[in-house]
Amino acid sequence: MTGQAGEAFDTAELQRLDSAHYLHPFTDHGALRETGARVMVRGEGVYLWDSEGRRVIDGMSGLWCVNAGYGRSAIADAVHRQLLALPFYNSFFNTTNVPAVRLAAKLAGLAPPGFQHAFFTSSGSEANDTAVRMAWRYWQLMGQPQRQAIISRRNAYHGSTIAGASLGGMDAMHAQGALPLPGFHHIGQPSYAEHGRGMSEAEFGLAAARWLEDKILELGPERVAAFIGEPVQGAGGVVIPPATYWPEIQRICDRYGILLVADEVICGFGRLGAWFGCETMGMRPDLIAFAKGVTSGYVPLGGVLAGERVAAALIDKGGDFNHGFTYSGHPAACAAALANLRIMQDERLVERVAKETGPHLKARFGALAAHPLVGHAESIGMAAGLDLVRRKGATLHDGEPFARALAVGMLCRAHMFDNGVIMRAVGDRMIVAPPLSMNCAQIDEMIDRIRYCLDLTLADVGRRGWMA
Repeated sequence: MTGQAGEAFDTAELQRLDSAHYLHPFTDHGALRETGARVMVRGEGVYLWDSEGRRVIDGMSGLWCVNAGYGRSAIADAVHRQLLALPFYNSFFNTTNVPAVRLAAKLAGLAPPGFQHAFFTSSGSEANDTAVRMAWRYWQLMGQPQRQAIISRRNAYHGSTIAGASLGGMDAMHAQGALPLPGFHHIGQPSYAEHGRGMSEAEFGLAAARWLEDKILELGPERVAAFIGEPVQGAGGVVIPPATYWPEIQRICDRYGILLVADEVICGFGRLGAWFGCETMGMRPDLIAFAKGVTSGYVPLGGVLAGERVAAALIDKGGDFNHGFTYSGHPAACAAALANLRIMQDERLVERVAKETGPHLKARFGALAAHPLVGHAESIGMAAGLDLVRRKGATLHDGEPFARALAVGMLCRAHMFDNGVIMRAVGDRMIVAPPLSMNCAQIDEMIDRIRYCLDLTLADVGRRGWMA
């Protein structure tokens, strides 16, 4: 294929070099060597092109991050200007830079009330590590250094650093090292489909929240520093908690005085129809971790927004906060974020998710539940998930799943990739989180392709005798 600037791509040679030299994240490299990596070379709007010239609609916005869509020259131009003016300087030693200052102020204006301070990192993993460090430091300054326990949820994803992986509840990650680290504890995820049999959704939301109270009492309230959660669990499969869940979590955190950390790496910057997912879900966190959508993924950037009580302690009582990164407040990354946020505001992308594209996706995606292979389909904002089942049930809890070893989700994902749509498989749960710039006609195109690929998957499992 010939690229945008006339560059010709030799796919086989790129795949050979990739296999010989590039270690990918979360990848079985032996299996990848057999198939070869798909080489992506161009993006425009909600579409991507690979080195063979095939166009695909990006149902995952890169990796939950390209909220404004591909090909935004305003972001590229802002980065270019900044690279020429000041490509880098650190934020240590009482020094700052213009884009970092302006971005911190901009985020304070977009955040929920009470968040006036931003700490910058380069990723969501670093942001969650920073939130842990801030929580521990806060309790030291409050004269309660024994409060070190952090509670999270099983099947939650909070990053791949050692602290991020400890926060997360992914068994496969914990199995490959001495994880989680001591002091990190987990409760069940608020999945109504998994745990809610015999209860209404509202009843289950309260019951699942009270697992947190049980864990606090088990550990001792005087030892617990914080509870962390994504407003909607993303990498875990778009796990949408009942409406009663987060208000009850908030009540429990308030009762025992523990910090509440909202991991907004996926949910922040419009994904759920508000600037931050905590606003949609009824949370009042003390710390907000962010990344991904702040720059639409154009340049790596993350950070933590510190609420009033944490910020006041760090600033007024703390002296040096001995934590930070070379690239904290990187000027080019902050310039990218400012340009991205300007696009999102000018085009009212967050409002469109709340009032137009989010409801349209909900209606169209929800209709996929009628497909013979789909047991349940749900969405919130611009994130959605459906379950592939061997047999549909009369209720959400009655369907019969496929045997895990069959890897039907991966089979379905392959059909998606081969037929022009990117949809992610989390076990046998298929999920999308498209760019927030996607319009209703493009949502229709995506859903039509998904339905076609579900038909192909159904025929495939039928030929293999897996539906019998």
